[in-house]
Amino acid sequence: MATIGLIDSVWVEKFFIETNEFFLGSSECGVSSIKVVQLSDLHIQSVNYQLRQLAKRLNTLKPDLILITGDAVDKTEKLHVLDKFLGLINLDIKKVAILGNWEYWGHVNLEALKQIYNSNNCDLLINESKRYAFNKKTIAITGVDDYVGGRADIADALESYQQSDFHIVLNHCPEYSDRIFEFSGEKQSINFILAGHTHGGQVNIFGYVPFTPQGSGRYLKGWYGDGTKKMYVSKGIGTSILPVRFMARAEIAIFNLAT
Repeated sequence: MATIGLIDSVWVEKFFIETNEFFLGSSECGVSSIKVVQLSDLHIQSVNYQLRQLAKRLNTLKPDLILITGDAVDKTEKLHVLDKFLGLINLDIKKVAILGNWEYWGHVNLEALKQIYNSNNCDLLINESKRYAFNKKTIAITGVDDYVGGRADIADALESYQQSDFHIVLNHCPEYSDRIFEFSGEKQSINFILAGHTHGGQVNIFGYVPFTPQGSGRYLKGWYGDGTKKMYVSKGIGTSILPVRFMARAEIAIFNLAT
């Protein structure tokens, strides 16, 4: 039994990515929608089988927008690996990214990171908002700087907000989301926040999670809130500190917004 658990934690859950899909508003299967995919916490070390299959899956899904919610890379020396992975994803798929704590803690060259994102049709948002158009609808993406390693400031981020049909806020550390909901008003109404950082605990022993990183707050994984205050916390893809996952399988999330 212990051997099965070991195999699961160091191989199965690390290398198989579950897909969680949601139809929001009046969206449903077969109905016209904007398809948004969240990738979080890649902590990229190499372009392995898992990531090659992920890129193929993304190209098959053909989302309108891929949102990368921080901790894509832990150190400058791995930027070329991130570039290689992003290069496997169709260039015409629009991407938007924010920073996580590890881009700061790992002293990643942020200018070089931004250039890599730009060359792969990806905007890096640091306390700023940008509006995009898909299927004759507009979607505003607000990217908040990291709460733990950076200088998260929702007020600054919303200064460039433009009224849109949809509004999604990207915020790596879910603990800061409480502040986001307090600050935002009707003029900057938010459909939902996308966060990561927690890895779903990374090790979850039948509901007991020994550790969550600073900046997680009371959040772990999945949906929180209701009405106008909703947040989805991704378990992410990679691992941090220890290269294991147990009962916290890697994931991507798909959000279908009715048009």
